Amino acid sequence: MITLTTYEWVPDFAAPLMRALRVRWALEEAGLPYKVRTLALGPEQRSPGHLARQPFAQAPAIEEDGLTLFESGAIVLHIAERNEDLLPADAAGRARALAWLFAALNSVEPPVQELAVIDLFHAREAWTAERRPQVETFLRDRLALLEAALGERDYLEGRFTIGDLMMTDVLRILGHTDLLDAFPRLKAYKDRCEARPAFRRALAAQLQGFGVAA
Repeated sequence: MITLTTYEWVPDFAAPLMRALRVRWALEEAGLPYKVRTLALGPEQRSPGHLARQPFAQAPAIEEDGLTLFESGAIVLHIAERNEDLLPADAAGRARALAWLFAALNSVEPPVQELAVIDLFHAREAWTAERRPQVETFLRDRLALLEAALGERDYLEGRFTIGDLMMTDVLRILGHTDLLDAFPRLKAYKDRCEARPAFRRALAAQLQGFGVAA
C-alpha cells in the first residue's frame, strides 16, 4: 500500500490548497488505497528520515514497495501510469495529457502562486503596490490563453486526464480572488472537475486530516 507523507497541521486557509491534495485526488481517481504519515512543521522536516523521503524538507512524498518519490507532479504521474482513466494508453493521448500536466506546473502555476504569495503573506508591504498589478496583468493574459485553448470542450483534451487534475488544482489557488469570474468557460471547467466524486473524497479526507471543517 502507498504511504503518503503530509503535514500534521497547517493554517486553516492553507488546508484545502496543500499539494498533498493532488496526490490524494489521483489516488482516488485510480482507486488505489493509501495510508497517511504526518509530519510536524519545524525541525522534523529536516530530520534524516524525512530528508531521505523529500530532499527539500517539504511534503508530499510517497513510499511504496521500496520506492520513495517526491514532487507532486512526479507522484501524480506515477499513479496515473496505472490507470487509463488518468493517462490514455495511446501514445498521442498520453503525450497530450503530459503536455497539459507540465503546462499546469510550468506555465500557469508560477504566476498563480506568485499572486497568492503576495496576497496571503505580503499584502501590507509597500513593494506589492507595484508588483501585484504586474503579476495580475500577466496572469490574466495566461488565463485568457488557457480558456481559448479549452474552447467549448468539457476537458482540455475532451476527456478527463491528469492534465485536468493538475490544472484544476492550480486554478484552485486563485480561490481568494475573483479573477476567474472574467473567464466563465474556465471557471465552469474548474467547477466541473471539482464536482468529480474522486475530488470530493480527496478534499474531505485532506480537510479531516487537518481537522478543518468542510
